[in-house]
Amino acid sequence: MSKKSSNKKLYETLTSKKESAWNYLDKKKVFDFCENYKHFLKDSKTERLCVENVIKVLKNNNFKNFNTVKSLKTNDKVFKVFKNKTVVAFIVGQEKESLNIIGSHVDSPRLDLKPKPLYEDSNLALLKTHYYGGIKKYQWVNEPLELQGVVFTKENKKVNINIRDYAFVVPDLLPHLAKEQMKKEANKVVEGESLNVLVGNIPVNDKEIKDQVKFTVLKHLNMKYGITEDDFFSAELELVPRKDPLDIGFDKSMIGAYGQDDRVAVFTSLKALVNVKKSKKTIVGLFVDKEETGSEGDTGAQSLILQNFAEDYRNLLKIKMPATKILENSKSISADVTGGLNPNYKEVQDVSNASYLGFGVSIEKYGGSGGKGHTNDAHAEYISEIRQILIKNKIPYQFGENGKVDMGGGGTIAMYMSKYGMDCVDVGPAVLAMHSPFEVTSKVDVYCCYLFYKAFFEN
Repeated sequence: MSKKSSNKKLYETLTSKKESAWNYLDKKKVFDFCENYKHFLKDSKTERLCVENVIKVLKNNNFKNFNTVKSLKTNDKVFKVFKNKTVVAFIVGQEKESLNIIGSHVDSPRLDLKPKPLYEDSNLALLKTHYYGGIKKYQWVNEPLELQGVVFTKENKKVNINIRDYAFVVPDLLPHLAKEQMKKEANKVVEGESLNVLVGNIPVNDKEIKDQVKFTVLKHLNMKYGITEDDFFSAELELVPRKDPLDIGFDKSMIGAYGQDDRVAVFTSLKALVNVKKSKKTIVGLFVDKEETGSEGDTGAQSLILQNFAEDYRNLLKIKMPATKILENSKSISADVTGGLNPNYKEVQDVSNASYLGFGVSIEKYGGSGGKGHTNDAHAEYISEIRQILIKNKIPYQFGENGKVDMGGGGTIAMYMSKYGMDCVDVGPAVLAMHSPFEVTSKVDVYCCYLFYKAFFEN
């Protein structure tokens, strides 16, 4: 073998290289971890279900409900739930006047039912929907869907709906008759008002009933769940993809599933939190709702949830420092996915600054769109701190951005966490087909996220 020239050695030292994370990590550990992740995804298809499963994991790891706590001390494990859609979980450290926070979001794009959804047309019963979050509407037709959520009856009785042993569907137009449809722009091929879901076909045999198929559906719902049509007014019902998570590829190296944006970060940061061996600072897992619609509302990151938590935390520990100062002293990670380089659509990415599946966690200094609009732009000092954690713990990583400068982009909760004055940066896995009913991640990236979030907590 010929010796490397001095310039070749220097070249290898000076230049940045991308290498597959698969070359550095134990494949069995990666695959075992991701089996648990797939189970979590399967059972967490709505924000309510996701929060329920987060709470189960916390309770199984000896976290106490905040409502039962009257004081706090070092090593206490506590969680607080807001409106059954947002959770703050933390472990009290020795250094109590600053926090290490990882924030992720529990919601994903979906089809919500309208307040009065049920109607009959052409001897079919259908449900009207209003899509939630940014979707390509045409991806949701001909997709088997399940119905999840809650209904409150006029007697204020809560009824849980979990229908996944059969499916619902938005039927598309057959290609034989789609000549005019195919002339439309992609965002008009399927209109929002056309995302109506098939739910029944059998009419009641009674000529006195006007909408005979609709009546059959209402009768079924009343007999099984005790609800009437008016009870849809006080309901939160969501149609989500029926498919369970699947291994992708001959080597089973990837995961295809609905809701990986952002439940991949929920799961990995949650597991990191409960598996932390020791941390000097208080560590916090923040799991919020409403990110896909702008993080607004009382369960979103724009609310005062984090500030209210810091105030409660301060009072229970009798800390004199104001809650706002505690947050300002803190360090944080916005744990969210980014768009991976798709070899079928490379023209929308700057390939030298894109994130690749299988190359470890992706760090995005900024997100947003255009001239860095609607984003947090992390400081170089903080990026250096994050790099040191990754290098010290030998965790594969890459830097990226979500598309070409003028192509578009996307937001995360980083700008809402950083408004308190704390350092924050986006770190998560790259995803293909983001916001579709079937997103794809690399298992090794999922595992790398867990390793980094744990190291961040322990740093």
